[in-house]
This record gives sequence, C-alpha cells and structure tokens, in this order.
Amino acid sequence: MRVGVLTGGGDCPGLNAVIRGIVRKGTQEYGYDFVGFRDGWRGPLEGRSVRLDIPAVRGILPRGGTILGSSRTNPFKEQDGVRRIKETLAKNEVEALVAIGGEDTLGVAARLFTEHGIPCVGVPKTIDNDLSATDYTFGFDTAVGVATEAIDRLHTTAESHMRVLVVEVMGRHAGWIALHSGLAGGANVILIPEQRFDVDQVCRWIESRFKASYAPIVVVAEGAMPKDGELVLKDGSTDSFGHVRLSGVGEWLAKEIEGRTGKEARTTVLGHTQRGGTPSAFDRWLATRFGLHAIDAVRDADYGTMVALRGTDIVRVPLSEATAKLKTVDPALYAEVGVFFG
Repeated sequence: MRVGVLTGGGDCPGLNAVIRGIVRKGTQEYGYDFVGFRDGWRGPLEGRSVRLDIPAVRGILPRGGTILGSSRTNPFKEQDGVRRIKETLAKNEVEALVAIGGEDTLGVAARLFTEHGIPCVGVPKTIDNDLSATDYTFGFDTAVGVATEAIDRLHTTAESHMRVLVVEVMGRHAGWIALHSGLAGGANVILIPEQRFDVDQVCRWIESRFKASYAPIVVVAEGAMPKDGELVLKDGSTDSFGHVRLSGVGEWLAKEIEGRTGKEARTTVLGHTQRGGTPSAFDRWLATRFGLHAIDAVRDADYGTMVALRGTDIVRVPLSEATAKLKTVDPALYAEVGVFFG
C-alpha cells in the first residue's frame, strides 16, 4: 500500500515529528510505501511529490518547520482542483492520504472524503490550539513557551525605563496563546478575541500599576478588538480561504495608551517567531503519538477521521466534527485570571 502525506496551512514546531512517526511505523510494522506531497494541497494539485522512507525522516524529530513545505492553498478555489488531485493520487498509486493541518487544511480533507470519496485521515496542527475535537494541538506548547520567554525578557526593560510594553501574540479567533503566555509571564493585562476590551479600563489598570512603581506588560492577541472598534488589519488582502491578514492591534493600542495616560508605550510583535524553532518536548511527544495513531487509522481503513488527544489517550473523531467549530476561551476561564489585571 502507498500512502500520501502533506502538511498544510501555517508551519509550526512538531510537523516533522508527525511525518517521522507515520513513516517509521508504517514502514516497519505495515510495510507501506510513502509519498510526501510538497507545499500542502498545492502538491497534489500540481503533482509535486517526494519519496518518504526511513532515511528521509532520520534526524528530523527536533527540527522546526516541515520538510515537505506548506502553503495556504485551497483546492476548491482552483480550476478542476478535485479532478487534478484525483489524477495525482492515481498517478502516484496513492491509496490513502494523511493531511496534517489546522481548520482549513482539515476542512478540505473532510470535503474530499465526504463529497468525493478520497480516503483521508487528519492530524490536528495549529499553534492557536483552537480545534474543538482535541484537548491540545501540537505547536501550541512551543508557541506559548516562546511568548512566555519574550514576556520574561520584556519585564526587565520595561522596569528599567518605567514604560508600558505591549506584546502582540498570534491568535486570530482564539486567545489561548495570549492567555497561557500572559499568565505564565506575569502580564498585567491580557486581551483576547473572545472578549472585546475597554481601552479606558486598560488604561486604569496601567495607571494602577504605575502607582505601585511597577511597569506594566500588556499581552494582546492579534484578533482582539476594542468595544467601540473593529479588527485591526495588516492590509486588505485575503488568502485562498478568505482570511484577512492580521497584525497592528498592538501598535494601535500602544498609541491609545500613550494618548490617554501620558505614559510612554512601546510595542513588540512576536509574529512568526512563535511558529519557528525547535519544538518543545511536549510537542514532540504529542506529534509523534499523533503520527503513530494516524497510520493505524489508515491500516484500519478508518477514513474521514482525525486523531485527537482526550486526556492522555489518542482517539479518533470524525473530520466533520473536528472542523465544525472552533475551540475558544471560556469566559469563566478568562475571568479566573482577571485577579492579576491592574
């Protein structure tokens, strides 16, 4: 049996660990052959593939990014996209496809299976941790670690100059990175997409910290919005899934804080540093287990499913369920950390 593997959407630490787990177990225990498709869904669309065998995955466990490359390509927006994918799979004699990605990549896999009968198994990947069918996605732990270390470092420079430092982290619809890194890093204000924020209240929290001779740190997710404003965009462009490019809320908020409080405010946008670098031990562990269980699902012909973490167990859930809704921060959880604001 020959199995195809692709990584789609934004890159993140742990992707190579999944590929390694799939290939090692599939080759050693089941005798499968593997084809890696380059750059997400663009690979099967354009017939771009590489051979995946044990030598090809040797030494990739600690590497960030993905040896297969990635892209935000949507086959359903391409002319004859489904037909081209089917032709590529047939040409390469691929009988099943493992798609590693987030909401968009797995949404494509779900449609290809349910609407066109292409045998797909999904593996959840997103640093945002916003897939509702799994407790955690790999990449998230590393991103939180990177953001927390940055916040730790910013405390010292903020205190040296007694200025406000606004840290913008990733999080389009869900504030998990902001919440976890902000709490772990001792931030004085955490702003997330799920809760619109009051700029005046933010300024009151900041002034309260200055009265205590303390330079405040504000952590804001890129998708956070003020009560009387709109989403701050980097520009007006969209990708093939219709997503606008975010970034800028941190800079906007710093200017508002300066104008309303008279305190100097600077912004640090962590951006893609959260995606890059060596995966944490947890992300390597989770990604490897996802890979091992994904190839088991292929062996069982349990297509149209995604592997997911529930407690400490890896289970299978329907792809349609995995992509039905996003996992967002519960208001009660956000309120829990509010004791540290101001």
